[in-house]
Amino acid sequence: MLQLAIIAVYFLAIIGIGVWSRRRAGSQNGFFVANRKGALPFITGSLLATAVGGSALTVTAKLGFEYGLTGAWWLLFGSVGLLILGFFFARKVRGAALYTLPELVERQYSSRVGLAASILIVIAWIGVVAGQIVAAGIFLSILGIGSITFWMAIFTVAVVIYAILGGQFSIIRTDLFQAPIVFAGIFVALALVFSQAGGMDGLRFSLPPNYFSFPVSPDFGWKALLSLLILVGATYVVGPDIYTRLFCAKEEKTAQLSAFLSAFLFIPLAFAIALIGMSAKVLYPEILPEQAFPQVVSGVLSPGLSGLILAAVIAALMSSADTCLLSQSVILTEDIFKRFRPSLDERKTVLLTRLSLVTLGAVALVLALASKEVYESLMFAYTIFTCGLVVPVIAGFYKEKLKVTSQGALAALIGGGAIGLLGKIPFLDIPLKGDIGLIGFAISAILLFGVSFLTSSDSNSNI
Repeated sequence: MLQLAIIAVYFLAIIGIGVWSRRRAGSQNGFFVANRKGALPFITGSLLATAVGGSALTVTAKLGFEYGLTGAWWLLFGSVGLLILGFFFARKVRGAALYTLPELVERQYSSRVGLAASILIVIAWIGVVAGQIVAAGIFLSILGIGSITFWMAIFTVAVVIYAILGGQFSIIRTDLFQAPIVFAGIFVALALVFSQAGGMDGLRFSLPPNYFSFPVSPDFGWKALLSLLILVGATYVVGPDIYTRLFCAKEEKTAQLSAFLSAFLFIPLAFAIALIGMSAKVLYPEILPEQAFPQVVSGVLSPGLSGLILAAVIAALMSSADTCLLSQSVILTEDIFKRFRPSLDERKTVLLTRLSLVTLGAVALVLALASKEVYESLMFAYTIFTCGLVVPVIAGFYKEKLKVTSQGALAALIGGGAIGLLGKIPFLDIPLKGDIGLIGFAISAILLFGVSFLTSSDSNSNI
């Protein structure tokens, strides 16, 4: 089967790069941050390939299928977040020259706040990895060989092996090549499906007028936009996977320019994927929304072309999954395990990180099998993370001016994160559950500044 052959060749090529990179990623600095030598094309390509994974392809197409042009906001939120990151924080992040986001939090506040941030990220980001696994299963199942569950397991094994072999060194290099493949695949798919749907005139004839409303529509109002802007966009301003990329940049200017360039490139991608979802609504109105992009690939394209685009999609999904998984593993090793065993040498640290990759990959697969929904898996992660960590980290960059304390940051992290977690437990019925993201974000800010005001006399002490 031509599609399967193309994907198999691609997977073997990626694993080959991982094997080749292993020799150059043997050190802790190489495995964690690619020796901090990432040039602008590498960091930009990696940001793009990381972000344009399951969330961008599956969820943006799903929202385009359900709501129309406003579905583009899912990726446009990332563009807004990266612009804010570039203007205000990218240079500060790279200038810190650390390995992980919790290390930055610890430097801003205290060791206890850093530990709490580590635990929250490891828990929350399992949802992001699970989202990529579900999306991969949905896409690969269109080959007609094996079930979604089968492909989810195969994808998880491939991602774990790839990340174990080369760490950031291999991920950064393959992302540079994966980003153009993703771009090309998306726009080729758009051109073909758009033509079959009758172009813009065909879409306007077949879809309700509200599908063409922007920036809001009757089905996607300002409240929904604000809520998702905070929950999704904020993860690009403060995010363990995004910061990992910036830590790999060779200098502060490279980190800033890569954020700006990625934000610009997100814009055409956002509308292209939303239009693919809208075209799928016209051609395949009976399918489930999350099947919009996979259905276009299998139903519109020739076997050879669909194989190439499937390879592009898997490239994006692998990039997102391995980056998030490696970020989690480094945090688990550096910021949690080594806190209790600081005597671990470099060789044992890298080995422990690789073992963490296997464990976290297995946990993410279990969550993916239980959920089997990309959107819900991602919102599980984004809600917990944004409610708990975004406000303290941003305030931490201006700690002296804002007079925030370690006690306030810990209260905000635990209080906001707990509310976000409670809001994402399916069987738990709590008031205003639909607005829990905004509520948790607001309470995090209130706790940060309220507790900081009460403990300002201890602002220079560690907890």
